[in-house]
Amino acid sequence: MKLPNTDQPPRRGIFASLRSNFLTGLIVIAPIGITIWLIWTLTGWIDSWVLPFIPARYNPSLLIAEWTGININIRGIGVVTFFLFTMLVGWIAKGLIGRSMIRWAESLVLSIPVVRSVYSGLKQIAETVLKQDQQNFERACLIEYPRKGIWAIAFISTNAKGEIQAKTEDDCVSVFMPTTPNPTSGFLLFVPRKDVLVLDMSVEDSAKLIISAGLVYPNGQDAKKAVETQVKTAAE
Repeated sequence: MKLPNTDQPPRRGIFASLRSNFLTGLIVIAPIGITIWLIWTLTGWIDSWVLPFIPARYNPSLLIAEWTGININIRGIGVVTFFLFTMLVGWIAKGLIGRSMIRWAESLVLSIPVVRSVYSGLKQIAETVLKQDQQNFERACLIEYPRKGIWAIAFISTNAKGEIQAKTEDDCVSVFMPTTPNPTSGFLLFVPRKDVLVLDMSVEDSAKLIISAGLVYPNGQDAKKAVETQVKTAAE
C-alpha cells in the first residue's frame, strides 16, 4: 500500500487564495489611493479659501458655466492663483518700496497689544520653519524617555541657547520627540548632549518608523525581519 506523501504542503483553499490576492492588491492600491485623496482634498481646501477672492468675471469655472451652461468644478485654480500671488508678493518684498511697505505694515501691527504677540510668534515660527539655508532638524537620535532604560526616537533641533543653557550644568541640545502615529505633535525636551545617541538613519526614515508604529524600518527592513535578525545574532 502506497502511503501519501506528507512532505508536500497542504493546498490552499480558494478563500485563502482570494484573501491573499485581496491583501496584495490592497497593499498596492492603498498608498496610491491615499496619496491621490490627500492631494485632491488639500487642493479643494486651498481652492475654497482662495476662489472667493477671485472676481467672478475672472473665475474660469464661472466663465465656462456662463458660456456653455455646464457647471464644472476645476480643481487647482485656487492653488495656481495662490502660488502666483505668493511669488508676486515675494518679488515686491525684495524691492526697496516693498521692504518699506512691509516695515510700515509691521509697525502698524506691532502697535496693537494682543495682535502684536500673536504676529511676533507666528513670524518667528514661519521664519524658522521656512528658512532655506538650514534643515529643520539636524539628525535623528535616541533618548531615554519616559524613564531610564526605555528609549524613544527624537529629532535634534538646535543647541540649547540663552537662559536655558546658562541655567543648566551640562551642554544641552533641544530635541523634538514626536508622538505615534501623528508626528506633528510631541514634546520639546532639553537633553544633555552626553545622553543623546545619534542615529545613522536619516530624519525621513526615522519619521517613517514613527508613523508606522515600528512596522517600517529603514532600507525596506520590516519589523518582523528585524526581530528575526536580532534573534539569529543573539543565538550565534
